[in-house]
Amino acid sequence: MIPQDLKIPGLKVFQLKIHRDDRGFFVERYKAEWDLPKFIQDNHSFSKPGVIRGLHYQSNPAAQGKLVGCTRGRIWDVAVDLRAKSPTYGQWEGVELSAENGKLLWIPPGFAHGFCVLDNEDADVTYKVDAPYSAPHDGGIRYDDPTLKILWPIDQTSMPLTVSDKDRALQSFEDYKKNPLF
Repeated sequence: MIPQDLKIPGLKVFQLKIHRDDRGFFVERYKAEWDLPKFIQDNHSFSKPGVIRGLHYQSNPAAQGKLVGCTRGRIWDVAVDLRAKSPTYGQWEGVELSAENGKLLWIPPGFAHGFCVLDNEDADVTYKVDAPYSAPHDGGIRYDDPTLKILWPIDQTSMPLTVSDKDRALQSFEDYKKNPLF
């Protein structure tokens, strides 16, 4: 298993080998030899069609790295570089994750993370994290921030968006830039 580096340094995609036959499939979703940090917790979120979650991050000293995958349905997974000294500061990358394509996205600390559910099918998203949740360090940026211009591939004419009140109230990227946390 060799990870593919994405254009933003630190982001990696792992292509899992899916063994399929007439019974179904088998896949190894994580191996310690992948040279990633020690994970301390597994999380699982269920989302309905049209849901957008994020863009979430945890600031230092509780910053989290995440290994994200989708075990049912399809999602568009997005990571935004929040590292103020990075040459890709404020840039984002999106990757389709699904049960079918067997991809995982490694998002290191210093990034905001969000995703949307594609199609009219529910999605189960699992992610390993390398730091526990810390409410005082919890933060985020609006999914529809005009500076970031993230292209969410959802057809809003056939599927209404569902965004939590908490996520709608997140700060803009311009406000984040006034006091960057990474």
